[in-house]
Amino acid sequence: MDINLTLLGQIIAFALFVAFCLKFVWPPLINAIQERQGKIADGLNAAEAAKAELATAQNQVQEELNASKAQTAQLIDQANRRAAQLIEDARTQAIAEGERIRQQARESIDQEINQAREALRSQVAALAVSGAEKILKAQVDQNAHAAMLTQLAAEL
Repeated sequence: MDINLTLLGQIIAFALFVAFCLKFVWPPLINAIQERQGKIADGLNAAEAAKAELATAQNQVQEELNASKAQTAQLIDQANRRAAQLIEDARTQAIAEGERIRQQARESIDQEINQAREALRSQVAALAVSGAEKILKAQVDQNAHAAMLTQLAAEL
């Protein structure tokens, strides 16, 4: 066999092999590669979407966290104001109660002073009558002179 004929046979066999591969092997490989590229592109797109969604979720969480911090600060401020108001109300009530007790004590003291004065007046009147009895060495009628003793007690 001549080398030319062998070479020609090899070229024909190779051409048939290439044609067979282009017809039956190459399209499924290209389809598989394109399908794989599509899946990879979809995966990358999904990753980008997930990344954007994660950033959005993080922003939303941060906003909610800031809102809850602000609400907490507002509640604490409101509680502090309420506590200060309760303390002020209690202080006002205590002052009013102290004034009421002080006023009652003054009234009680004034009443006791008046009772003591009346008791002293009656004792002074009795002593005056007793002294007058001793001076006069005579019996003085207390019923007859009651008006005069009352007037004397009022003058004292």
